[in-house]
Amino acid sequence: MSYIVLRVLNVHAPSEEITDYSKHSFYEELEQIVNRLPKYHTKLLLADFNAKRGRENIFNPTIGNDSLHDESNINGFRILTFDTSRNLAVKSTMFPNLNIRKYIWTSPDGKTHKQIDLTLTVRRWHLSVLDVLSFRGAYCDTDHYLVVAKVMEDWK
Repeated sequence: MSYIVLRVLNVHAPSEEITDYSKHSFYEELEQIVNRLPKYHTKLLLADFNAKRGRENIFNPTIGNDSLHDESNINGFRILTFDTSRNLAVKSTMFPNLNIRKYIWTSPDGKTHKQIDLTLTVRRWHLSVLDVLSFRGAYCDTDHYLVVAKVMEDWK
């Protein structure tokens, strides 16, 4: 009997305004944690990366075409470096959902929307993530919306 081990990591990255030193320390620690996990385990990262991922064509294999944003911010490029070095795919930006299902955070005035929480998985298993979208009806005592990832139960 064979089985798949699924490792779920939930992280919160520094925002754009934080120093580069803090961001560098965060990604070093995250990389150490991911490196300690056995290679044969499936990894699913659910994270507030504070990263806007754009639709730049060069990044299409890693992030897809369906980001809410046109251009990536500095944190977006930083997470792209992490993704490619760890062979991860950003599933949050690969599904053609309505924009209202893509944004995770809304400014207090209700005019600015961002997709800064991302769901990543190992590229080998990325087809097992069927959809990622925000769920606006849940109250979570936060200014972010709940993110729901639909994952195939049989990871074969």
